[in-house]
Amino acid sequence: MDEAVTTTVDDEEGGLRRSITGKQLFFYTLGDVLGSGIYVLIGLVAAAVGGAFWIAFALGVTVAAITGAAYAELVTKYPQAAGASLYVNKAFGNMALTFLTTVSFLAASFAATGSLATGFASYFATLWEGPPALLVSLVFLLALVVVNFIGITESVVMNMLMTFVEVAGLLIVMVIGIWYIAQGNADFGVLTDISVSGNPALAVLAGIAFSFFAMTGFENTANVAEETIDPHRAFPRSLVGGMIVAGVVYVLVSIAAALTVPVDQLAGSDAALLEVVKQGILPFSTEFMTTLFSIIALVAITNTTLVTVVTQPRILYGMAKEDVVPGVFAKIHATRRSPWVGLLFSAAVVAALLITGNFVQAGGGIDLVNTLALVTVVFLLAIYALVIVTCLKLRGRDEDERTFRANTPLLIVGLLGNLAILGFSIYDDPSSLIWCAGLLAVGVVLFLIENAFGSRNRPAGAGRGDPEAADRKDA
Repeated sequence: MDEAVTTTVDDEEGGLRRSITGKQLFFYTLGDVLGSGIYVLIGLVAAAVGGAFWIAFALGVTVAAITGAAYAELVTKYPQAAGASLYVNKAFGNMALTFLTTVSFLAASFAATGSLATGFASYFATLWEGPPALLVSLVFLLALVVVNFIGITESVVMNMLMTFVEVAGLLIVMVIGIWYIAQGNADFGVLTDISVSGNPALAVLAGIAFSFFAMTGFENTANVAEETIDPHRAFPRSLVGGMIVAGVVYVLVSIAAALTVPVDQLAGSDAALLEVVKQGILPFSTEFMTTLFSIIALVAITNTTLVTVVTQPRILYGMAKEDVVPGVFAKIHATRRSPWVGLLFSAAVVAALLITGNFVQAGGGIDLVNTLALVTVVFLLAIYALVIVTCLKLRGRDEDERTFRANTPLLIVGLLGNLAILGFSIYDDPSSLIWCAGLLAVGVVLFLIENAFGSRNRPAGAGRGDPEAADRKDA
């Protein structure tokens, strides 16, 4: 599942510079969606559905693309770097609902980081089995925090370069599938096999729930609205087009994996796409290809996780500026210009998730990658459904001849699809609500602290979220 964030200028009066072209926006969207989710979760989708798990990816990206159309319509009305929270506030004007939307997005980012860090440890173990998985995950998280603190930001050009690395790994899988078919060894019957007990429709729905983690990330494209040249023209084509291309790639990769590796082997692997490479189908050294693919997967996961780590403190920074969390989260490091308090706090929350999850997993209670990915999906599906409702509610408002209008019947289908996947996800694993509640509680506690004590820590005339307020008071 890939998250992104826009780098804003420090001078708020200067605004953001419009420099992103339509082509760059297309690759930005493609990079956000075509991230590391499929590297981490394809085995879980295969376990849920069977050989026909490509259907789950096809249906999942269809629902996601329809949701993307709703985002495209809203962006052409409100081309500002705020996303779902802005749209919800425009439609309902309810501070509590806007706050819940923002906190849910933050919580989804925390859960996604934990899931990706655990997936990183799984691929890392294919190169070096020595360190414990929890230690690898925590060191990986710490390394990204340090990089973020130093001041690295995610530019569109860098996003494009990292996208090419991620796509390279998926192309390797597709080439293996083509090579295997050319040899005449493929059994296409496996592509229609839903080899699970129970209702096939529910099996596919379960697969969609897992696969949706790989579809997320497109919502972050709305965050670059203020930096896009002619967003009214660029967004509809680039956003929806990027998602469709990503969906085609996912389906082809799924088909290649299903044809070349037994489904039970995919389902039982923590690094399922690596199993495709290990089959030794290409006329190259299997050991070399395995190592190369592991490195590509680690790069893909690192890129996606870095973006989520960048996102979290900036959300807290914005919330502090809006008086909903303590003003300390608006503090910027004097030399590095990074929101260091929010960065450390976010890292602590994710580390707590990893440590808690590993203890529970050790007791045989959960699959940590699965659980945290599902928590991410639950949060985002709720936000997606709300965005579609918001899109429909805002029809006829703030429109002109440049406004893109999504197809209304399709939006209804997308709304029902999001709600169906959300409902099944909760039904299939009710314990996900416990994790969701815990993460939401973090935001609520911060809000209560600010509401109760925020005014006591500010000098006269200083507003909440003023990063220098505490320093002036001490002076």
